[in-house]
Amino acid sequence: MDQSAPIPRPPGTPAAVRALRDRCTIPVLASGGILMAVMQTVVVPLLPDLPRLTGASAAAVSWTVTATLLSGAVLTPVLGRAGDMYGKKRVLTAALVLMTLGSVMCALTSDIGVLIAARALQGAAACVVPLSISILRDELPPERRGSAVALMSSTVGIGAALGLPLAALVVQYADWHTMFWLTGALGALGVAATWWAVRESPVREPGRFDVLGALGLAAGLVCLLLGVSQGGTWGWGSARILGLFLAALVILALWWWQQLRTERPLVDLGLVSRPRVGLSHVAALLTGFAFYANSLVTAQLVQAPKTTDYGLGLSIVATGLCLLPGGVTMLLLSPLSARISAARGPRITLALGAAVIACGYAVRIADSRDLWMIIVGATVVATGTTLAYSALPTLILRAVPAGQTASANGVNVLMRTIGQAVSSAAVAAVLVHHSSPVGGVPVPTLHGYLLAFAMAGAVALAACAAALTIPGDGGPADGTRRARRATPGARDGVPAGT
Repeated sequence: MDQSAPIPRPPGTPAAVRALRDRCTIPVLASGGILMAVMQTVVVPLLPDLPRLTGASAAAVSWTVTATLLSGAVLTPVLGRAGDMYGKKRVLTAALVLMTLGSVMCALTSDIGVLIAARALQGAAACVVPLSISILRDELPPERRGSAVALMSSTVGIGAALGLPLAALVVQYADWHTMFWLTGALGALGVAATWWAVRESPVREPGRFDVLGALGLAAGLVCLLLGVSQGGTWGWGSARILGLFLAALVILALWWWQQLRTERPLVDLGLVSRPRVGLSHVAALLTGFAFYANSLVTAQLVQAPKTTDYGLGLSIVATGLCLLPGGVTMLLLSPLSARISAARGPRITLALGAAVIACGYAVRIADSRDLWMIIVGATVVATGTTLAYSALPTLILRAVPAGQTASANGVNVLMRTIGQAVSSAAVAAVLVHHSSPVGGVPVPTLHGYLLAFAMAGAVALAACAAALTIPGDGGPADGTRRARRATPGARDGVPAGT
């Protein structure tokens, strides 16, 4: 049962200061989400030059991306659960501190081992979005909650679209360490703003933290995502990859068994097994796959040499600018997503978003030679992603008790992350299989790119179908009403035996 008694506010704070803090809560949380996404993206323009700058191999350099992916996937559900138990603002601030510390470490070193460790620290910031969404649910009145949650969920795409051109500009015109000094300074500012503007949520989920469950989930996810992310490099049929997938299967099966028998589990599987929650997670995985292919393929397509007869030979900066309209669109359209969800329900918004993503890939298949059509297609995909990503947390908020919103949204973000990892591996496999030599270097063919678009579009249609099978939406107070009805023996907000 939730402990919903308000936490006392510091005495003596003037009313005008309290009002200013309340007005700043949404912008501060949204800026934290954007900064997190920027941090994940900024290393991408550096990847071709990092072997020379660090004296490391290309395989070692790739771990600056893989380490962030792995730590983010592992820590998001764990820190989400910790936020529900010990305080969402407290855990959110700690995650931003780790992200800032990682940026400072990157700025101070050129050693690849330290860089990889620092990037793993930065992965902790992946929990910023689910924790912020949970804070918004607890602190905002219902009439403001929908648009705020939609904006918060869209920050992932907004930050990714802003991060690439920003990082490319810094790398092109300044020392590469400057980029990390910049993100470190922004991170420190974000920590201070969060401490000042965000109130600690009064909603808590009491109990003992499930350490064994956290370790089991971490081990299983590391094996799974390491196998997915390194399959193309190590060989999908190699003993290492097959061993990782087998280990992931065994560990996650044992983890599932342990969670069902733990009084206070890390992830409430009874809640996850409900169609409204479980299907939302499936839709998140599929949407993450479809969304991520857009950035991956567009960046490679427009940078392809002109000698391929389809490539535009654009620079990294110009490539980032091609994706920028999509980021601006996500920022502008997040309120529209909230209005559609309020009028028709978030599952309809999710289905519409997935359908729009599929339409965007249809545009990409129709014409991927003209720059303006490439930008239009990428922006249409970004539009659909805005609708879908904004609807997912609203579905979760309506389906779970207030005391489990951070952990449930953490699992939802985890499913998006897994979808993105699988998308990266699948797109790479398609493009490698459909390549031809250009100047002695294998370059993906246009047919390979079109197949990648078709694959992502088909997955988007599958996400649309999954969204339409989610049972009808209830009111936003459903989780609260279930929590009030819960008996002491119930763990998921429903009386035992129902």
